[in-house]
Amino acid sequence: MNMVQDLSLSSLVVREFDRNKDCSGVEDVERRCDVGPTGEVSLFTDLLGDPICRVRNSPAFLMLVAELGQEKEIVGMVRGCIKTVTCGKKHSRNSKNVTVSHRNNNDDDNIKPVPVYTKLAYILGLRVSPSHRRMGIGLKLVKRMEEWFAENGAEYSYMATENDNQASIKLFTGKCGYAKFRTPAILVNPVFAHRVKVSKLVTIIKLAPSDAESLYRRRFSTTEFFPRDIDSVLNNNLSLGTFLAVPRGELAEESWPGSDQFLADPPESWAVISVWNCNELFKLEVRGASRLKRTFAKTTRIVDRALPWLQLPSVPELFRPFGFHFLYGLGGAGPRAAKFLKALCGHAHNLAKGSGCGVVATEVSNREPLKAGIPHWKILSCAEDLWCIKRLGEDYSDGSVGDWTKSPPGMSIFVDPREI
Repeated sequence: MNMVQDLSLSSLVVREFDRNKDCSGVEDVERRCDVGPTGEVSLFTDLLGDPICRVRNSPAFLMLVAELGQEKEIVGMVRGCIKTVTCGKKHSRNSKNVTVSHRNNNDDDNIKPVPVYTKLAYILGLRVSPSHRRMGIGLKLVKRMEEWFAENGAEYSYMATENDNQASIKLFTGKCGYAKFRTPAILVNPVFAHRVKVSKLVTIIKLAPSDAESLYRRRFSTTEFFPRDIDSVLNNNLSLGTFLAVPRGELAEESWPGSDQFLADPPESWAVISVWNCNELFKLEVRGASRLKRTFAKTTRIVDRALPWLQLPSVPELFRPFGFHFLYGLGGAGPRAAKFLKALCGHAHNLAKGSGCGVVATEVSNREPLKAGIPHWKILSCAEDLWCIKRLGEDYSDGSVGDWTKSPPGMSIFVDPREI
């Protein structure tokens, strides 16, 4: 058996994806890999004819394909991207405008945390044709991608997978040297046939990208995985806006003073959220649901449309291709921050309804203090996603953080919408 595998792999070629000739082969492998267990509900992904849609918005990206035999059949692929993110923080003393006589008294006031950045690579979309598995093709794809990461100066590589995907976990932790690192929660909420009522106790202000950038850099730049090029994210055409919730009567959009002034004297409680439009990237579809479940879902929508004032939690049409919005950059402060975040999620729901989305999704640390304010359905969500990480080289300076792979989790993480 091993001899047969070795002979087969001798004709294996791993090369860069060629859009002009590889699309049909890649789509064929994607379709075969998406086939779920018989009789079970499965989630299918339609990349809308653009196999690199999930990485093309990153600063640097690459897609590789595995080609086998004289027929040059595509039997696998993997995608990867590189960016610079926060991996920790250190304390910096700001001595500006502090006189010698006051330095000792004001030392604590002038020490602030600043981010420590690292160049991070991300592996996603690893696929191997079901008829060519257990031949080492996945391993070859990952190793070749890691070579590209190292050539471009990445210090760490990470990947995300379902907690119960034993084949993927075994490959990365058993053969590729990755370690289990973080277990964030994926929270998914359906988009109902009715609009969600947003609390009248809050005012929602849409921030300009420059104001949003200022707010994020000043308040969240030390959050783990925060992208240093946050301005590129916020100014991307897929970013539908950043929204701030404050107590009603304190601020208004027409009299917004700017993020700097806002943060200098913030209200007792506030929250912020940004929205990313995945409708333009790919569609999802739930398959394998029984006729009874389909009928029940359809009935809830019919009743909800007929009687919208009842605010019924109707099940959206998930059994045909649907798009979604992704919520990122969630944060806030104050005793009512979670309630304000809930209002922002309601506002995001209504935006998604207007765009014809099926669901609204986000991903947060399981330790996130504001997690309680994020509406979601447990049946659609994942309580523990799994992120695994690897240090690509030992010749990097440990700096003030040390080996990031060994660091304890923080309260929050920043999930980049470009990598969903």
